[in-house]
Amino acid sequence: MNINRRTLLATTALLAGGTACAACAPMAATAPGAASAATGLFDDIAQRTFRFFWDTTNPKNGLAPDRWPSAPFASIAATGFALTAYPIGVANGWISRAQARERTLATLTFFRDAPQGPAETGVAGHKGFFYHFLDLETGLRYGKTELSSVDTTLLLGGILFAGQWFDQDHPDEARIRDLAQAIYARVEWPFLKNDKGAISMGWHPESGMIPAAWVGYNEGMLVNILALGAPRHAIDPGLWDVWCSGYDDDWRGSTPDTRYLAFAPHFGHQYSHVWVDFRNIQDKAMRGAGLDYFENSRRATYAQRAYAIANPMGWQSYSRDVWGLTACDGPGGGTHEYRGEQRQFRTYSARGPVSMPDAFDDGTIAPTAAVASLPFAPEIVEPAARALRSFQNGRIYGEYGFLDAFNPSFVWPEMKGPRGTVDPQLGWVDDDMLGIDQGPILAMIANHQSDFVWKTMRDVPAIRTGLQRAGFTGGWLDA
Repeated sequence: MNINRRTLLATTALLAGGTACAACAPMAATAPGAASAATGLFDDIAQRTFRFFWDTTNPKNGLAPDRWPSAPFASIAATGFALTAYPIGVANGWISRAQARERTLATLTFFRDAPQGPAETGVAGHKGFFYHFLDLETGLRYGKTELSSVDTTLLLGGILFAGQWFDQDHPDEARIRDLAQAIYARVEWPFLKNDKGAISMGWHPESGMIPAAWVGYNEGMLVNILALGAPRHAIDPGLWDVWCSGYDDDWRGSTPDTRYLAFAPHFGHQYSHVWVDFRNIQDKAMRGAGLDYFENSRRATYAQRAYAIANPMGWQSYSRDVWGLTACDGPGGGTHEYRGEQRQFRTYSARGPVSMPDAFDDGTIAPTAAVASLPFAPEIVEPAARALRSFQNGRIYGEYGFLDAFNPSFVWPEMKGPRGTVDPQLGWVDDDMLGIDQGPILAMIANHQSDFVWKTMRDVPAIRTGLQRAGFTGGWLDA
């Protein structure tokens, strides 16, 4: 199996027209009773989502499945989110510190010792990077998957978080700290630098460098920050200028209060924010625009909801409280008549509002797009999370939290793709959960409630160094 979600994505633009006012909507005050109810809601979501990682991850090597219950392979990005989940579990009393320490040490030991090299098989990575998917048991490259710069980065986010959080005078915690630094320091970032000075999205031993690179606004911010902050094999600060050189095509909004960088699938506005607190810190581009990347994601979150309210394609169930487009599973490939016209449907795909270039909308909603945006816009995410939890009498919410995706408009069982089930009245619902959905949900709830991941990552030297070399100033960075 060879899924490379990065090849599905392109630099995109945000909503035009009627979303401007929604994008700049002020944050609403929350009454004490409502705040208490929201806390209970998100505590329940968080605990279930934490259990997804704790129960499904391989305890022997720490590898987390890409998806569950159909889990043929591990995802290194999901493993990074799992490493981030364990301290959250400790802080909430769901597991002990000793349990988290044991699982984390097993994970980091595996990645330190996993074989590296240019061979097509028998290795887990090369030049310090790791393959996007690994065999759950052996930890070796799965299929023809790519050596992934962004998925390695998401893994490193969890590794660096663990290395900072486990700070007690215990030999295993000292070992975790040493392993975290060793794994990060080993990454040879210049290996994936292309002739234009950008970091490639990956490499295949069979065909070489992937042409697509991290230029322009998307989930790749953290890739560049870690490449700039590396203790060895760092890339020069010009890397951030190359990254920002793609912004000209990404800006949307006609006034300073509505202007922001666009990316259609919403995970691009979330992933780097799991580990980096972008509030009140700015690079050159953000100083010029008069906002920061956190505000940028807030405006994008409002735009997602505005699109669902407008619902230009007339999909079932889109509303002010049921919304969220990102990369996710879908009901099936092919076309079917819907409201008098032929509509295309997809399986796994990047999704976003159709008014954005290169975006796609087939009526499939992914709860993670809304719920993992909690810190950006709690006043609209809380009612969305509540509505999604109770949607169709809890059809998309279960033991481990939210299923990956659902599509109430897809009501044709005979057209169904390889995943999910179709009810002729209620539509399609996935039967899997994805680690790259669950991780941001859990981490962003924790960030919203107590700055949990953010306050730890502020003390990671690589984060501070990478941001400063990228030209960020202000806020906690100058403290």
